[in-house]
Amino acid sequence: MRTRKQSPGSRNICGLRIEQRRKEINMKQKDLLTQLQIRGVDLTASGLSKIEGQLRSVCDHELVAISDALGVSVLWLLGLEK
Repeated sequence: MRTRKQSPGSRNICGLRIEQRRKEINMKQKDLLTQLQIRGVDLTASGLSKIEGQLRSVCDHELVAISDALGVSVLWLLGLEK
């Protein structure tokens, strides 16, 4: 597993939680991308990496699909729920 070379950006508030949850459930980025495609969201590996690094904004439909794929609520991803 590679570590992030850049410090987190400020383009979203959910990226760190997306990465945290993905790693908690031992899901690779590739697997998450597959799950997102099943849900109608076509993200590239680079796009997901930028979301997790808070270097790219997240669209509402992407956020809903990501929360579903990771088994958490949108509110949790936004840091509004424990």
